[in-house]
Amino acid sequence: MTVRRSDLLLVAAAAVWGVSFVVVKDALTDASPLLLLGVRFTIATLVLAPFINLRGGFSAAELRAGLLLTVLLASGFATQAVGLQYTTPARSAFIVAMSSVLAPVIAMVLLKHRTGWLVLLALVIAGVGIYFLTAPDAGGLNRGDMWTLITAVVFGGHIVAVTEFSKRFEAERIVWLQLPGTAVGTLIAALVLEPMRLAWSVGFGVALLFLGVMATAVALVWQMRAQREMTSARASLLLCFEPVFAALTSRFFWGESFTLSQGVGALLILAGMVLAVLGEAQSEGFSSER
Repeated sequence: MTVRRSDLLLVAAAAVWGVSFVVVKDALTDASPLLLLGVRFTIATLVLAPFINLRGGFSAAELRAGLLLTVLLASGFATQAVGLQYTTPARSAFIVAMSSVLAPVIAMVLLKHRTGWLVLLALVIAGVGIYFLTAPDAGGLNRGDMWTLITAVVFGGHIVAVTEFSKRFEAERIVWLQLPGTAVGTLIAALVLEPMRLAWSVGFGVALLFLGVMATAVALVWQMRAQREMTSARASLLLCFEPVFAALTSRFFWGESFTLSQGVGALLILAGMVLAVLGEAQSEGFSSER
C-alpha cells in the first residue's frame, strides 16, 4: 500500500467517525444510550469477525488485556452517548479529541513514561480551548460536556492501554476482542441502569447499520491497514481531522455554528492535539537514542 493511499484510508476513517457523532445524536431520539451501543457493537462484532484470525482461541493473558480494554471502551462510549443527549455533536467531538492530549499525560502518571514540555504545553492550550469552546458567556460547561470530558479521560487511558498491549499481542485480535465484550457489557448495563427505549424506523435502521458496520467494523479495518504503513505520530495527526468532519457534518445537518470564542476554542484544541503528537514523538525519539 502506498503512503498516499494509507493517508487517504485513515482520513476516510476519521471522516466516518466524525460523521458518527451526528448520527449517534440523531439515533438517541429513538433509542436509549446503552441499548443503542449494545446493538451497535453486536453488529460490529459479527461483521468484523471474518477479518480476524480467531483460530486457536484466546490465551488467558489476551483475555485479561481484552477485559481491561473492554471496560475502557464500553465506559468511554457510554459516557459519550449519554453526553450527546445534552450537548451538540461538534462540541462533543472536540472535547473527545482531548483524549489524544491526555494520553501521554496518563502514560506519564501511570507508566512513568518520559513526557516532554511540548506535551504539557499542549495540555494547557487544549484546556484553554475547552474553556472557550464551552462558551463561558453562555453558561459554560453543560451536563453533556461534563459527561464528554469523562469520555476524553477514559479514551486517553484506552489509547495508552492499546499501545501497551499491541506490543505484546496481535493488535487485530485485541481490537476485535473488545467488541463482543462491549456489546455484552452495555446490554447488561442497559437492563440494569436505564429505562430501555427503542423505536424502530427505516431511518433508525439505516443509522444503526452505519454505526455498526461503517463507523465501527469498516473504519477499524481501515485504521488497522493504514497504520501498518505509518508511524503512530503521523496517524495521530491525520486523526485530528475527526472533530473537523464532525463540525462540518453538524453544521450541514443540524445547522450548528460556533461563536467566535467557540471557534477559537476548537482551534486551540486542534493545536493542542498537534503539539501533543509532536511532543510525544520527540520524547520517543529521545528515549530511543538513550
